[in-house]
Amino acid sequence: MQRTDTPASWDERSTLITFLDYARATVVAKCEGLSDEDARRAPLATSPLMTVSGLVNHLRWNEHYWFEVMFHGGEDRGPWTDEDPDAEFTASLGLPLAQVLEDYRAQSRKVDALIEGIGLDERSQGTDSKGNHLTLRWVIGHMTEETARHNGHLDILRELVDGVTGF
Repeated sequence: MQRTDTPASWDERSTLITFLDYARATVVAKCEGLSDEDARRAPLATSPLMTVSGLVNHLRWNEHYWFEVMFHGGEDRGPWTDEDPDAEFTASLGLPLAQVLEDYRAQSRKVDALIEGIGLDERSQGTDSKGNHLTLRWVIGHMTEETARHNGHLDILRELVDGVTGF
């Protein structure tokens, strides 16, 4: 994943996709050099699910949910259940960090292929909690803010587990 926030062209779609790609690449950058053991550590006593691996896996499954399920109306293959609605945070804990990151990259590539050529004003197959069919523009924006917000969490976790700061 290339990490730049400058689009190749200045149209709206290129700008939105560039911001999403930048946030995705930042996730990967924040994990560079982190051991598998540290990626599984939950350093916040009040948030036992909050690990680097768990957050990356959460972002992977959020890309699946928002683009494949909500926008395209596809089958929800996420690990969550009614009994364990946050299972995506723990589903990756037995995997090496490299595998979690590759799964995230693969999901991002799949999403990119799914939305290629679809207009930003196209509406989702699924609806939000208010019954709205969302635009692709909104879904891209939402996934960008979700990823950027969790990049802040990754900053904190990374500093707590091994002292590394800055990206």
